[in-house]
Amino acid sequence: MGRFLPLIGFALIAGLLGFGIYWNKSHDQREVPSPLIGKSAPTFALPLFDDPGKTFGSADLKGEPYLLNVFGSWCPSCVEEHPVIVRYAKELGVKVVGYNWKDDPTDARAWLARFGNPYDVIVVDAESRVAIDFGVYGAPETFLVDGNGVIRLKRIGVLTPDYIEKTLKPAIVALRGGAR
Repeated sequence: MGRFLPLIGFALIAGLLGFGIYWNKSHDQREVPSPLIGKSAPTFALPLFDDPGKTFGSADLKGEPYLLNVFGSWCPSCVEEHPVIVRYAKELGVKVVGYNWKDDPTDARAWLARFGNPYDVIVVDAESRVAIDFGVYGAPETFLVDGNGVIRLKRIGVLTPDYIEKTLKPAIVALRGGAR
């Protein structure tokens, strides 16, 4: 039996590797379960992009659903996602909050001038003070928060038209009790 132990060990390792490959191919990596789903969004008050002397945050959003979109001018995937947000921002029917993360203000201004500004308001988190509380892995990430301040969806990665039509819009309609 002892001489079969290396073979059994190899078979176990090969099986685990095979399962890992299957798991990665059969599950969307952007759909990472968040422990924040169904829980209150972290409270925050961050400087406004256009007026850093003033803050804007969760208290200003109380009672209304909103979409929080984490972006940065340094983020290649944000360039891919941005036209989609520009296209859909007004028709979503919720406030779209831009969350400029770890960005140089000059670069962010140039980036928004080049690609457009679809946001109702932009806050700045250059030091990641609040990103940690939201569990931000990287940019882009998007959170749908209901009027009670509860996180309903979290998307890691690029928002696509397909995701917006099949997941985000129905979730927003559901927040409004099915009426739109």
